[in-house]
Amino acid sequence: MTPVYEVKNVTKVFPVKQNFFEILARKKPKMVCAVENVTFAVNKGETLALVGESGCGKSTLAKTMALLYEPDGGSLVFEGQDLKEKENKKNMRFQLQMIFQDPQSSLNPAMTIRQMFYEILNVHHLCKASEREKETLRLLGYVGLGEESLDRKPSQFSGGQRQRINIARALAMKPAFLIADEPLSALDVSIQAQIVNLLLDLKERLSLTMLFISHDIRMVRYMADRVAVMYLGGLIEIGPTEPLYAHPAHPYTDILIKAAPVVNPDYRSREYAIKGEIPSPIDLPAGCRFAPRCPLAQEDCHASCPPLVEIAPGRQVACFHPLIQGDSGEAE
Repeated sequence: MTPVYEVKNVTKVFPVKQNFFEILARKKPKMVCAVENVTFAVNKGETLALVGESGCGKSTLAKTMALLYEPDGGSLVFEGQDLKEKENKKNMRFQLQMIFQDPQSSLNPAMTIRQMFYEILNVHHLCKASEREKETLRLLGYVGLGEESLDRKPSQFSGGQRQRINIARALAMKPAFLIADEPLSALDVSIQAQIVNLLLDLKERLSLTMLFISHDIRMVRYMADRVAVMYLGGLIEIGPTEPLYAHPAHPYTDILIKAAPVVNPDYRSREYAIKGEIPSPIDLPAGCRFAPRCPLAQEDCHASCPPLVEIAPGRQVACFHPLIQGDSGEAE
């Protein structure tokens, strides 16, 4: 497969806000490593899902890939062009579009839908002035909205409709790569399924390549061709969706899948809940970051951090004691 977007050893850090006395004492600010040495590629026409608990660095990585943050280490390569180069970044920026988590705050409450889309089409010279209404209706048609939406403001739409408008707006640039940053988390469960079906339909109709970010590992199974799992800023497992769900290699992935809520209201088992608290990102533990909470951790897990290695075709895991070994794909 041809990689559309390659993330190579990307790191992103943020300084911790200091209090008054720390500033007076001229203490060096502590740093939070939100993303550390993450490497993966997204192939043309596929959907790669990025999953993990809240605060693991998913959204930071997404914004870095969308060029909203500058990486502090590593490189981003889009369609063979290194985005460190200023000219490449300028040329490729519009090929990378993002759907944000909160549909309400993503839209200007003072503008009508017509005004929003006309502004995009005008500023980026996407069509002639006489064709703006036709183009706007074409984009809204992709997401199931019609002419009656044009002169309404965001407050007059439901949450699901606002997210549809955000999706249509992202498609205006005819992107080669679409980043969906938890587009379902602010929506009712009944609406989430509609947005998932819409994204799946658009992927097929427009041949989109997509990074889909979520903390809901159940929903990801229906969206993604491959799944990448993050924990405390690092990538710990990546592989094709069905093999990964059938035989997770990392203990964290295994617990995430088993702990996902089920439909049966009589089932309330917490057998697979992750033990302990997430370590502070300011003071990370030595060795494997999941080791303090891992039921399979051994002495070597606390001594050094495991690298991401291939254990089967298309399967990589960062674990000294993975649940599957070699090319067999069978549980130990």
